[in-house]
This record gives sequence, structure tokens and C-alpha cells, in this order.
Amino acid sequence: MNTWGPTASVATLRRRAAALHTTREFFRARAVLEVETPILVNAPVSDVNIGSVKAEMSGQTGAPLFLHTSPEYAMKRLLAAGSGDIYQLCHVFRGAERGRQHNPEFTMIEWYRLGFSLEQLMHEVADLVRAVLGRDLPVELIGYRDAVRRHAGFDPLDADVEELQRAAQALGLDAHHARAAGRDELLDLIVGAQVGPALGASTLTFMHRYPASQAALARLDPADPRLALRFELYHQGIELANGYHELSNAAEQRMRFAADQQARQARGLPVASLDQHLLAALDVGLPDCAGVALGFDRLLMLALNAASIEDVLAFPTERA
Repeated sequence: MNTWGPTASVATLRRRAAALHTTREFFRARAVLEVETPILVNAPVSDVNIGSVKAEMSGQTGAPLFLHTSPEYAMKRLLAAGSGDIYQLCHVFRGAERGRQHNPEFTMIEWYRLGFSLEQLMHEVADLVRAVLGRDLPVELIGYRDAVRRHAGFDPLDADVEELQRAAQALGLDAHHARAAGRDELLDLIVGAQVGPALGASTLTFMHRYPASQAALARLDPADPRLALRFELYHQGIELANGYHELSNAAEQRMRFAADQQARQARGLPVASLDQHLLAALDVGLPDCAGVALGFDRLLMLALNAASIEDVLAFPTERA
């Protein structure tokens, strides 16, 4: 059995190179600056749903270092320093993620647009996805609340925890774990297992305005503070992108990070120090902007009708 060779064909690697070129040309035409930031960072993200990879170096002293899960924090420091519109194509790392659509190391496209609304960014994401796929797909915008109502049969803002527990158990979560899970954990499971896979069969479907409790680094919707200015893009049931109208309030971001750390501790997850460089940059001031992270490998899977992420990677982690 060949275990040394690439899992992607040479033809696929050529198609991958062409897609990278298309991406760079897309941003060049829009005068968005390509930047590079460190892969090795001083602090991991605090998000309870993301596992970071710790890096160990011979002779290292002091605080641990981590492989970045996204270039977001460093790119926001560039924005605060006056970079203007920026994008990055880079490898990122997520711990404990492996499957048909997951490799622990993968390629991300992340970009930030000054003065953009959430809707403007969604349409620009659609333009890039169409360019890479080579398909003129229609765009569908659907609110998170409406999507859950349509595909799971309940209102995610009004449903009580018992209703969410029953819905999660119907999808296979055992009763003990259903009772132990929090509201957002249950919603994440239901959306991941039932709602997301039903989205974007023949469209680029943007599910937007998530519950405020899932805002992460997004602003709350001034028209309804129960909702966050956040979206995810789905095509053929695959999640491709996650975007925000970025939170610029430093005090609010500190409170959210602190809440994340408490949630991590409650779940028995590692708790690390916060990124003080990012917090200092937010104190200086983040310009009004919207930003998004898009999974390049998943997009290429759709472009080539690939069954597994391994089919579009030269060497997945097992062959690295």
C-alpha cells in the first residue's frame, strides 16, 4: 500500500493552484491587501467550540505557544494600526478535528472590509465562491431563527431547555448528556446535525443573525439585541464560512472573553491567558468593519465534487 504519496491527484493539485490564483486575483481587483501574520502565537482563542494545538520547542521557557486556529487576532491588530482592507490565505490548525470534511491542518481565507455591512460582506463572499466554483449560483439569505423553525420545528429564541433537550435526544444525544448540556451546546448540536445539512441544496445560503449568546466577536443587532450580526454560509449542506460585523467595543470583548474562560472551566477544557496584544489593539480602536473566514479546502471539495477533504490535500495529517 502506498503511504508516502499524495492523497490528491496531480490534476487536483493543479486545480487547487488555479483556485488559489483566482482567490488572489479576486482581492487584487478589489484593492484588498494580502498580509501574512504569525502561525505561532502567544495565546489561543477562548471559544469553547475550538480546540487549539500547543507547540513545544526545545529550550523554551516562559508561557506556552500555540499554532493559530485563525489569523483573526493578528489581523485585527493590523486593522487597528491602519492597514485598511486586508486578506490572508494561510494554514490554520484545530485540535481534535478529523473527519470527511475536517483535517487538523487546513487552509483558510480570511478577510476584513472597512465600512461593510453584514449584507455587503455576504454578497462579496458569494462573489468569491462563485468565482472559485465557476458556477453562477443564486444567493439565499435566511435568518437563524427562521432556518431553525423551518428545519427543526421550533423557535430557537423562545424554546425552553427541555424542548431543546428533547430535540437533541431525537437526533441521538443520550439523556444524560442532554441534561448536562447548556442551551447553546444543544442549539449547536441541532443546527449541526439537522439544520445546516438541509441548507444550500442549489443555492449559496447565508444563515444570519445568530442568538446574541453565540455572538463570539460580532456586534449585536441594534434592531434586535437578542440577535448578533453574524452569518454562516452553506452550500450542499456544507458549512463554508463564518462572518461577523466585527465588535469594536474593547470592554464588551473583554467580558465575552471572560465568559468564554468560565465556560471552558465549567466544561473541563483548558483555560489559557487572553491575548493581551489583541486587547491592547482594541483599546486603541478597531475601525468599523466586517470580516469572514472561509474554508478553502471545503470550497475545493465542492468545486471538484470530492467525497473527502483528503482528496483535495497533497498530504493529510496522517501522511504529513
